[in-house]
Amino acid sequence: MNLKRHSSEWADSEVGSVNLGAVDVGSRFPQHYEADADIKGANSQYRPTFNPETPSGSYAHLTARTGDVDGPRTNLGNTSVVMALLSEAWLFNMIVILGGTYLKAFKYGDLQGYQDYELWNTACWWKLGLLMPLPYTLICFFGIALPFRTPKLLNFENVKKRRLDNLYILTVTKGDNREAVHRAWNAHKHLERMHPAVRVHVLTDEPYFFDGINCYTCPKSFSTAHSKYKARALEWYRQTMRFTEFDWVLHLDEESVIDDESVKRIIDFIHYEKDFHFGQGIILYNQYKYWSNWFFTVADALRVGDDISRFALQYTYFHRPVFGAHGSFLLNNGLVENAVTWDLGSLTEDYQFAMKAWDFGFRCGKICGIIREQSPLDLVGFMKQRRRWYVGVRRLPMLLPKIWTFFWSLGLLSLASFVTSLILGFKFKMGTPRWMAALTDFNFVTFLYLYIVGIFLQDLDKKVNPFLMLARIIITVPLTIVASFMEGASVFYGIIFPPSDFDVIKK
Repeated sequence: MNLKRHSSEWADSEVGSVNLGAVDVGSRFPQHYEADADIKGANSQYRPTFNPETPSGSYAHLTARTGDVDGPRTNLGNTSVVMALLSEAWLFNMIVILGGTYLKAFKYGDLQGYQDYELWNTACWWKLGLLMPLPYTLICFFGIALPFRTPKLLNFENVKKRRLDNLYILTVTKGDNREAVHRAWNAHKHLERMHPAVRVHVLTDEPYFFDGINCYTCPKSFSTAHSKYKARALEWYRQTMRFTEFDWVLHLDEESVIDDESVKRIIDFIHYEKDFHFGQGIILYNQYKYWSNWFFTVADALRVGDDISRFALQYTYFHRPVFGAHGSFLLNNGLVENAVTWDLGSLTEDYQFAMKAWDFGFRCGKICGIIREQSPLDLVGFMKQRRRWYVGVRRLPMLLPKIWTFFWSLGLLSLASFVTSLILGFKFKMGTPRWMAALTDFNFVTFLYLYIVGIFLQDLDKKVNPFLMLARIIITVPLTIVASFMEGASVFYGIIFPPSDFDVIKK
């Protein structure tokens, strides 16, 4: 088809360029052009120009070409309530973690055999591994105990908007899971009515193509120097769409669903957060088959806790991808896409993309929104997913990923130390020095709290009955032990049998 794109005339702000050393990125890529592109299966028809007379703070100017939404809405969530709670919870989080550590290590420490009259004994040798998670838990503690970035803390009054021409909400999928593709499309197709810049697209690989939706299909003939699979398709899409600095892309996995409120907050991020060129928000795992398998649900609760602690610290305070990035809910400006590209050649292209963006001088920020995904369906898929993350990050040619995977590997020693302490504790009745007990209890309380708060937030988002919510929290406590061993087994699996290629798991 003939695709003609023009920079909009309705923008009410100017966008400065990003200076990357000796190269001015703002002048590296064309801002205004008219291009022809043969896009297989692209059904997009671009809509009328935005009316500048429309009030800037209103989302009522709906001019989409998409028809009415058929069937029940499947992208519903409780975003406003979850974000409002998080904006107030940071002090509570700090009190719970520090208070729980105090109670366990000092108030009731004598009942557990903690003692103050020696600093070291033989048992400390096999308990030493319990201290290994300390760097991770300290990072998570500071992330969850510092004020969380929510709209309550942001003031956009009298702030001139950044220009926005196109916001592509892009669902990336191999295409063989047709049910997931249609779920995503049905959940998102109405979003184009929210703002004239929004475009909802689905990206697949040949031979998978879907009629009746805005499906862009990467041809088999397209090749890159390094990337394969998802990254290869993303690189084809980038080259095909020819982004400008006024374009943004929201990357979603095939099972990802975003709600209207979060889209509004993404648009606010683009308009007003002018210091940032890419960003992420919170990912929940409660969209589909939530609690259908207790073990995987609890295991992924830690990922939610990770988002509101470690990644909140990164996006709210560091504004650098110190801990990498997720491949889903990744919002990129066109400049970032064109500077970094997706020709990366990694098992964890999202992490590598973020690190390269950092090298180019781009900054990241926290998006006050939520997307919802689903957990793996079986143990093999779970372990392959974690194995790919571990090995992919470890193989990246940067220092920080290697440091983080080193600490990730030490988790195996911590699990071994936990098992050894249980077994030998029956034979050797030696108490634990109070200093060691306090540190190991801090690790335990922090981990447990991250799991519990992950379950609580997902249940709150699903508007679960409070009594059922309480029952699930109680169930979560013992299941965290199982989840920890599943995570450790996945790391061991990656060390012994590293993947030779990208694993696509079924969801």
